[in-house]
Amino acid sequence: MESLKVIAHIKTDFSDKFGIPRQSGLVNTKGKIIFEPDYRDDSALRGLEDFSHLWLIWGFSANKTVGFSPTVRPPRLGGNKRMGVFATRSPNRPNPIGLSSVKIEEIYRDGNNGMVIIVSGADLLNNTPIYDIKPYLKFTDCHPEAKGGFADEVIEDKLTVEFSDGLKEKINTDDLQNIIAILGSDPRPHYHDDERVYAFEFAKYHIEFRVNGNLLTVCSVNLVKET
Repeated sequence: MESLKVIAHIKTDFSDKFGIPRQSGLVNTKGKIIFEPDYRDDSALRGLEDFSHLWLIWGFSANKTVGFSPTVRPPRLGGNKRMGVFATRSPNRPNPIGLSSVKIEEIYRDGNNGMVIIVSGADLLNNTPIYDIKPYLKFTDCHPEAKGGFADEVIEDKLTVEFSDGLKEKINTDDLQNIIAILGSDPRPHYHDDERVYAFEFAKYHIEFRVNGNLLTVCSVNLVKET
């Protein structure tokens, strides 16, 4: 079998896995799809401007799992209950392949990279390799009557987010909305430590926070030093 070809990479504001939304479309985070030189052919995107959403097929480039495990511990079940790997969206898979539905925001020509695609709802780590792009078709891809298995029984965590004095003003408006959405959906694993101070990086910010009940308090905001 011929090996998969990387056709593009996506640029996002997520430099680390922690804090990435658990599913695509949950947060209005942006991504810029830049094609590899061999695939920078304008005709390959002909007609794409008439679609609103895409499927991205991509690789878990930061996944360190070795070998096959038939069961995994979904974080949304508390991390203490095993389910079959094929009944979950865990990144620990026989083949490290991900699937995301994202919205097309813009398609334009970049002087250095040819045609690029700006998408929203991205749940991908910065520089994730893209193997393929397919248009989303609502008449066949949308199934309102579909059952969600154990995922239907899990109530999504929604936290109230507050900032310690003066910290909110350190963040620009667009990034602030996304940071609040990410934190409000509780990025912690369900087997979390209530006494712990958690940290993640998004865009150019290093954010530290703690949680007490349903209240999340941002206790530190610092600019990430560029390397």
